[in-house]
Amino acid sequence: MNRKHSLLAILVVMVLIISTAGYSQKPYRVGTTAANFLEIGVGSMGNAMGDAQVASVGDLSSMYWNPAGLGFLERNEAVFSLQPWVVDISHSFAGVGLVLPGIGTLALGLTALGYGDIEVTNMTLQDGTGEVYTANEFAVSLSYGRKLVQWFSFGASAKLINSTIWHTSASAIALDLGVIVSTQFFSPTGNREDGMRIGMSISNYGGKMRYDGIDLMNPIDISPDEEGNYRDVPGQFRLNSWELPLIFRIGFAVHPIVIENQRITLSMDALHPNNNSESVNVGAQYALNVPSFGEFFIRGGYKALFMEDSQYGPTFGGGVMMRLAPTLGMKVDYAYRTIGALGDVHSYTFSLVF
Repeated sequence: MNRKHSLLAILVVMVLIISTAGYSQKPYRVGTTAANFLEIGVGSMGNAMGDAQVASVGDLSSMYWNPAGLGFLERNEAVFSLQPWVVDISHSFAGVGLVLPGIGTLALGLTALGYGDIEVTNMTLQDGTGEVYTANEFAVSLSYGRKLVQWFSFGASAKLINSTIWHTSASAIALDLGVIVSTQFFSPTGNREDGMRIGMSISNYGGKMRYDGIDLMNPIDISPDEEGNYRDVPGQFRLNSWELPLIFRIGFAVHPIVIENQRITLSMDALHPNNNSESVNVGAQYALNVPSFGEFFIRGGYKALFMEDSQYGPTFGGGVMMRLAPTLGMKVDYAYRTIGALGDVHSYTFSLVF
C-alpha cells in the first residue's frame, strides 16, 4: 500500500470512529461500575486539552492516558498533581519515571481519591451520631513503555486498585495497554516527529470488585414470626461484584504549524467506555520555545462531545517549562474546566525533569 492509499485508509477509519460516536446504542449502563475515580484524567496538560491525549502524550502522565507515551521520555521525570474535585473530594497523583537506555522507560505511580470526613447517621439520629467515617480509593501502577523503532512505541501498565468505605473494602488487579504510531502525514517540515501521530489504548482491563468487611455483619433472625428460635444469629450481607470502568481510546495528533521556536498541536480522541455512551474529546496546544529559559504553553479543548446528557464542556490551561541546568528542568501546569451543575474544577501539576 503506497503513502496515498495509507493516508486515505487512516482518514476513513477516523471518520467512521468519530461519526459512530454520536450514534451509540442504549442502554449506556451508567452507574454499573466500581472505582470510577479511574476515569478522572491525570495531569493538568491533558485536562486542559479536553482529555484528548491518547496520541499526543509524551510525559509521565502517559501512565494514565497511554503507557506507550512513556517511550518518548528522554529524561527521568518525577511529578505530583493535585486536582480538588467536586463536593470537597480530593484527587491526587504522584509518580516517577526512569529512562533506562536500551531497555525503555519504567514508571511507578500512585493515584488517590479522598472523600474527606463524613458524618455517621441512622434513622434515629438523622443529624448525626457524633461519629465520622472516611472513604478512600487508590491505584498503584507499574508501567513500562518503549520505542521499538522511530515510528512505533508500545507500553503496558499493571495496577492494584483498592476502594475502602469505613471498614468495608474491595480490591482488583487491572491492566492498561497502548500503542503510538508516528507517521510523516501532514508534516509541515517533512520530518516524522512533526507528522501525524496515531494512538490507541485500553484502560482498566481486569477483574471485578466485591466489597467485604465487618460493616456488612449484622444480627439476623431467620424466622422473625416464630418464638423460641435462635434470635440475632451472626450474619453477613454478601454484595454483588462490580466491573471496572473499561475505556477504549483511539485518536490522532497533528502539528499544523512548526517553525523555529513555535509549535501548534491539535488532537482528537474517540472513547468507547463500558459504562456510558461513546464520546469525542478535542484539544489544542500552542508552545513557545524561549532560548536559554524554557517553554511556555497555552492549551484549550472540549471534553465529551456527543456524550448523552454530558455535564462536561470547554477546558483551558497553560504551563511553563523552566531549564534550571543543562540536565535539570521544572514544569508547572494548570488546567480549568467546568462540570455543569457540579461546578468548576482546577488542576495543578508540578514536575521535575532530571
